[in-house]
Amino acid sequence: MGSPIVIRYAMFVLGLLVSAFGCVLMIKANLGVSPWDVFHIGLQKTFGLTIGLWTQIVGAIVILLSYVLAKIKPTFGMFLNMVCFGLFLDMFLWLNLIPSVEGMAQRIVMLLIGLLVISVGIGMYISPRLGAGPRDSFMLAMHERMGWSIQKVRLIIEISVLLAGAALGGPVSFGTVLVALLTGPLIQRTIPFWENVMQKPYGMTERLHRKAS
Repeated sequence: MGSPIVIRYAMFVLGLLVSAFGCVLMIKANLGVSPWDVFHIGLQKTFGLTIGLWTQIVGAIVILLSYVLAKIKPTFGMFLNMVCFGLFLDMFLWLNLIPSVEGMAQRIVMLLIGLLVISVGIGMYISPRLGAGPRDSFMLAMHERMGWSIQKVRLIIEISVLLAGAALGGPVSFGTVLVALLTGPLIQRTIPFWENVMQKPYGMTERLHRKAS
């Protein structure tokens, strides 16, 4: 058995890989994506570069803002999240492994599979507890700075990036609404599953139970 920290980082990176694949499935379905991805795709359509590069650039700006607003110090996991997700996203788009589909039924199925895959991936990279991603840290920074509830802050941020992304030509459709409605309930099921996978073999049982309580 490998070192626990090595296994945890391996699970973290694998989760980002799975999430990126799910994101590409949703992009290919062309029925709308998450608010942040609407923003990234809008930036790509307007200014060029790749979608993955824009996720990294926006992630770096968000990390800086989190530090300026609430002195949230960047962690290695935060940077790894930013770099790996963008790389994996561009890799899958470049490899073009996922064929485009035309029929509405097939596109809906691809969208739903993508949403499920993303939720599995999120559970995988959160379960090792190696730090929040840049956007989650920014949400916490705004919560601390403004004194608003996390739910209110998240809603304001996501509506803002959605409107900005739509103005830049990002894809907004009923899939965007599905992501907003279903991601939370899905990851509430995938996170406990992967935390259970990570517990006994890698010495995380007590720490995870303390965090949950």
